[in-house]
Amino acid sequence: MAQPAMSVTPYWELTFDADGDVDGRERDRLLAEVTERGVHDLIVFAHGWNNDRSGATALYRGFFAPIPELAAEAKIGYVGVIWPSMRFSDEPIPDFPKSVVAMEAEAAPAPALDKDTRHALLETFPGRATVIDQIARMLDQRPENELDEFGRLVRLLVELVPGGPQPLFAADTLAEGVPQSEPVLFTGDTATLCDEFAQALAAVRSGGDPEGFSLPNPWDGAKELLRQATYYAMKRRAGTVGERGLGRVVGQLAASAPGVRVHLVGHSFGGRLVSFALRGLPQGVRTVKSVTLFQGAFSHYAFAPRLPFDAHAGGVLQGQQNRIDGPLVCCYSHFDSALGTIYPLASRMADDTQGVVEGAAEGVEGFSLGAMLGAKWGAMGHDGVQAVPGTHACKLADALNGTLPASGCVNIDAAAVVKNGGPPAGAHSDIVHRELAQVVLAAGRIR
Repeated sequence: MAQPAMSVTPYWELTFDADGDVDGRERDRLLAEVTERGVHDLIVFAHGWNNDRSGATALYRGFFAPIPELAAEAKIGYVGVIWPSMRFSDEPIPDFPKSVVAMEAEAAPAPALDKDTRHALLETFPGRATVIDQIARMLDQRPENELDEFGRLVRLLVELVPGGPQPLFAADTLAEGVPQSEPVLFTGDTATLCDEFAQALAAVRSGGDPEGFSLPNPWDGAKELLRQATYYAMKRRAGTVGERGLGRVVGQLAASAPGVRVHLVGHSFGGRLVSFALRGLPQGVRTVKSVTLFQGAFSHYAFAPRLPFDAHAGGVLQGQQNRIDGPLVCCYSHFDSALGTIYPLASRMADDTQGVVEGAAEGVEGFSLGAMLGAKWGAMGHDGVQAVPGTHACKLADALNGTLPASGCVNIDAAAVVKNGGPPAGAHSDIVHRELAQVVLAAGRIR
């Protein structure tokens, strides 16, 4: 019988802290019971921008629900990964009850911090209550000529995490012999950065309609600056939890239950987490039989051996797909506004200080920030894995009606179902679909 909070059984949870340390009791229970319960295939799912256990559990409950019917004969076990991320509460999630804050945001977008988001920031950055209160006040009051002070507070929030200084920016591509530098998002002129975010948000909300576009106040982009600064901290954390945490647990599972086939699944930053878990696998472990990414919030060049625009640089995960005894499947959708517009803009800010939306002020006919930035700064969940030789590409219907490759990278255009959601995130979290559950089964050859 399934647990009351879950739609499937057997189901386990693995809780990790920000440093990748796992709850020992949960891990030991999984290791002890997975063989005892006769599990042959273990699906391990890592959430993205969820703030608490209940939100993550709701995602897992909805996503896992159709699987027992789809693979009635398979002996499947399920794991929900819980890691300390956060989600701004004004971001509506398709197929989940909308919070009052989300409904208010849809009706009248505003930059002010609501109480739920303040609480999430306090949990994510403990000990920074005074800074968070100052940030909230400035977003409410929008004082003239004080964007620089706002930028200083945002940097103070995310850089000075209790426990000592730590590198904030987690690069997805690395140049040979070039030291990793701090992103412009934390060093550039705040007014310029906020102005770029404000224009990008205005373009998303106008739907690309020139008649609906007007140059906004830079303060309109201030909350997005805070959001992206927070996400960079979560991006780094996702890599840490994957490599130091989940990868080690999968290795321990391989030692104690070598016959269990493991299938890693990740949404958003959870896609980055399960991908970095490949780097944390002990040498020789081949129990990971598939990795499936939904709307992955990391560079589409992460697995590339060489970048198209820089022969001396490659992806931080180059070659890691070869550690999978099966395919790396990447589902993406152009309806994902978070990854199609905001992500590449924020990623570009990690590299240079040149403005990229100056043309918008002269008229926005044909203006597409995503198209301008996506080729170089695109996300996995917007256009799939890029610059990896031999990558297979197909539509969702073809993937479900055919047989997926047994190895290598596979891009699946999932826009047929991943299409619902309002600005600024668009369809980023619209992943609870029977068809996507079928993709996981197909990728892992679970029957």
